[in-house]
Amino acid sequence: MKHLVDKITEIGGIFGFDTALVLFFLALEYGRAVRIASLDGLLMGTTMVMVLTLPYFLPSRYSQPHFPAWLVGRGSVALLGITLGYAFGQSLGVVVPESLRLLPLTLLIVASMVSAYVQFYGLFRLRLAK
Repeated sequence: MKHLVDKITEIGGIFGFDTALVLFFLALEYGRAVRIASLDGLLMGTTMVMVLTLPYFLPSRYSQPHFPAWLVGRGSVALLGITLGYAFGQSLGVVVPESLRLLPLTLLIVASMVSAYVQFYGLFRLRLAK
């Protein structure tokens, strides 16, 4: 299991790949669902900012990139997700069947569960120094 968790944590040199997937699907749902500044848009935006920045401070055995480079990369993932979510929302009922409108939220839940498992496994794996 340790080998699988290490592969999920860093794929292709991208530090925090699992949390980047959560960020992408959260941004996809944000772009699909939020139209006007509202309470749910404010809460989802705040959550997106937290998912954008806080994984940088999680313990890891890999070397972390510089924080501004981290924000640019994660910000581009979020911007891509919002753009694709908006396009997905506009295509509902026209190109994509209306029954698939909750697909981004379903994928967000699955990605969040996998990411939480990976992060908890990483925290439990840490041992105290002797």
